[in-house]
Amino acid sequence: MILKTNGEFQFVYRRGKSVHSRSLVLFYLPQKGVRKYGFTASKKVGNAVVRNRSKRRLRAIFAEECHRLEDGSYVLVAKEALASTSYEQLKSDFIKILKHAGSIKDDQKSSS
Repeated sequence: MILKTNGEFQFVYRRGKSVHSRSLVLFYLPQKGVRKYGFTASKKVGNAVVRNRSKRRLRAIFAEECHRLEDGSYVLVAKEALASTSYEQLKSDFIKILKHAGSIKDDQKSSS
């Protein structure tokens, strides 16, 4: 489910936990039975073409990793550095901030 209104984004910003990396920021609010997400990029990131490309890159990485995520609301915010960051580095940053936020499911059950 996609976060659409400003109020939904503001709720996650105010109540959620934020984790920063060089190229993006994650706001995570744990909620049982809810899986919401949103992507944003301010004008600091660049013109419309650069902002839209940045959000597409965030969506692609989120789609790859969404099966590993706990329930909750996620807002991914692009930083200026995202436009010049390689895909591999961006994915690495994304996984690091997910682990730091505690939003990745434990895989111990499946490996036992």
